Amino acid sequence: MRYLNEEELQLASRFLFLSMAIVVMKQDAQHIQEGAFKIKEPYMELLGTMTTEATEERKQLRKKMKAKDIQVITLNKNDSFTSFLFLCQGREEKRNYFNPAIRKKVESLIHEFMLKALQPYQDYASANA
Repeated sequence: MRYLNEEELQLASRFLFLSMAIVVMKQDAQHIQEGAFKIKEPYMELLGTMTTEATEERKQLRKKMKAKDIQVITLNKNDSFTSFLFLCQGREEKRNYFNPAIRKKVESLIHEFMLKALQPYQDYASANA
């Protein structure tokens, strides 16, 4: 049974998956920094821009969640599923996510932020073509 409305669930879900995407971006930046890349700067700049944009969005989501009294709590995780508890103004909803589905959602967010970060370069290239 659903206890959170669509808007509350979307807000909490975006926050949850965005938080995971930020962790992945930071880990990727660390791997690049420590890796055997010949030229690291463009990748580090891209990931830095992506992380900054994602962190700013998460900050805004956190404010909205606080205003609506929404929380997300990780309950448990195994090889196949991760369970989260969504709390909103005294209402609770437990949701189980298939781990490969979580991965796809995080990957989708990383693509989204990558395209945003690359947009100025694409605009520049179009203007000078």
